[in-house]
Amino acid sequence: MSYRFAIIGCRHGHIQSFIKDMLDKGHTCAGIYDAEDWKLARQYAERFQIPLVERMEELLTPSVHIVGSSAVNNEKIDLIEACERGGQHILLDKPAVTDRSGLRRLEAVAERGKIQIGLMLPKRFWGLLTALKREIEAGAIGGLVHIYVSSPHKLVPTSRDAWHFSKERNGGVLIDLLIHDMDLLRWLTGKEIAMTQSVMSKSILPEYPDFYDAASVQVVMEDGTSAQLYADWHTPANNKDGRFSRIVITGTEGYAEYGVVYDADEGKDKTYVRITRGDGPDQYGTLLKPDAAIASAVSDFLDRVEGKPGQFKHRDIIAASRATIEADEQAIIRNRFA
Repeated sequence: MSYRFAIIGCRHGHIQSFIKDMLDKGHTCAGIYDAEDWKLARQYAERFQIPLVERMEELLTPSVHIVGSSAVNNEKIDLIEACERGGQHILLDKPAVTDRSGLRRLEAVAERGKIQIGLMLPKRFWGLLTALKREIEAGAIGGLVHIYVSSPHKLVPTSRDAWHFSKERNGGVLIDLLIHDMDLLRWLTGKEIAMTQSVMSKSILPEYPDFYDAASVQVVMEDGTSAQLYADWHTPANNKDGRFSRIVITGTEGYAEYGVVYDADEGKDKTYVRITRGDGPDQYGTLLKPDAAIASAVSDFLDRVEGKPGQFKHRDIIAASRATIEADEQAIIRNRFA
């Protein structure tokens, strides 16, 4: 089926992959709109040869079936509700909501079930991680004991708009970044999050008083598996975000590790997953081959729009959002400038 889609809110480059994927699949873009900052919207309008629209209402019409959005984070829930009124399904970059009030409104839209809501959390579709999940489920490292996830990011403050440094508008480091890994925990383990304890710290940019640059969350899953999630804005400007990303999983019979290494022969970073069970031939671990890609955040969302089950459902979006909001609400604050 061919869809007519629109872009409403264009504040982050994440939305570029949605536009490209939809156009590559043969769908048609009705236009792109942003309420305040036309810089990125104009850039994508020119790059993809799609109309730049001056009024949002022009895109919330019955002829538009799907909306994609990378709006300012705390404004996304307003757009979700507008799409529900207009009958448009909506796919957003993360996070969908930034506080408890937004979460309640999101739950209400999902419960009414008039539209499909999607969130661009791609880790559960990565070939190496789907291979890892399959090995975990097959008992390759025994029962799960602990999961460590590190997700550093590059900030480059001069490239960011002012709203990014506002806790109210952005949601903050924990909600903005760790929603990826809250979802990853639930997906990898097949269990719900039972408890969190968290710390947020501020070590840079005193000119933005409520911008925190690092967050650490201790998590306990419902089966007792523990986890530590860490995210920050400290990746050096000349490095790639993913180079310092790590996942280390402890099992009762071995370890699994996801990481990134530089391949000098190919001159680029390469990701890997290694399963290590013990001594002998396995002492350095066995590298997994990635699964062939069978879905993406976009294709899975389109499956749900077409009435198919899909892998990533409303309950997953709500559970990951709730976990980050609860961890954010009770976080201990460490501020070097206080």
